[in-house]
Amino acid sequence: MTDQTHPALTYGDYLKITELLSLQQLKSEGPEHDEMLFIVIHQVYELWFKQVLHELDRLDHHIDNDQLARGEHQLKRILKILKTLVAQLDVLETMTPLEFLSFRSFLGSASGFESQQFRQVEFLLGLKRREHLERFEGLPGYDDLQRRFHEPSLWAHFLALLDRRGYRLPIELLQLPATAPTAPSIAVQDALIEAYRTDPDLSVFCELMTDMDEGFQEWRYRHVMMVQRTIGTKPGTGGSDGASYLRTTLFRPFFEDLWAIRSRL
Repeated sequence: MTDQTHPALTYGDYLKITELLSLQQLKSEGPEHDEMLFIVIHQVYELWFKQVLHELDRLDHHIDNDQLARGEHQLKRILKILKTLVAQLDVLETMTPLEFLSFRSFLGSASGFESQQFRQVEFLLGLKRREHLERFEGLPGYDDLQRRFHEPSLWAHFLALLDRRGYRLPIELLQLPATAPTAPSIAVQDALIEAYRTDPDLSVFCELMTDMDEGFQEWRYRHVMMVQRTIGTKPGTGGSDGASYLRTTLFRPFFEDLWAIRSRL
């Protein structure tokens, strides 16, 4: 007999499929066929960004509790997600420039620069730029973004771990305000070199952090090339600089110290 007080949960109910499939609301007249692809891809991006934030929060927890093996799981998962984001660009690039042009004007001022979740990811990884915070003031998600801006970055959590493990770092480096952007440090690089030579568990963790960092750089590069392939040198939607701005974000790792030590090992 079915318990009427607890009706069976269906797949559609659990995943809110009806609500999910109602969110693709096309703006173009017709509507234009490829606008559906554009919306679906970017909504999926936002879902993955939400998951990346979820994983980064768990990663901070593991670092704070000296659970490197568990943290490795999060790093590997985030890297897999980044590979998936890159693969989604292959799908988006099946849309030709003319097909994008057919509905581009309907986007109005909307722009990927307004992805507050991706800015949260950047803040968590140490790219603390106040102008990115101020751009969202008064918009949905600003409170979450402001909270992330004032929280210690993943790198700050990692430096505290190094210090706890006996790789003594300058006190002024450990006491930097959470809003300070991550910057390279010779003292940190010296500690990392010692860790690589004497602490196998920590060196493996560092390599996975480097993998994740490289994964973000790979996604940025593919994103730039997709934008350039689609709109060339035209300004981006919302008045942004398009591909010309995106190119300035290339080859700028989050964890510069992990890259700097390569020539010193």
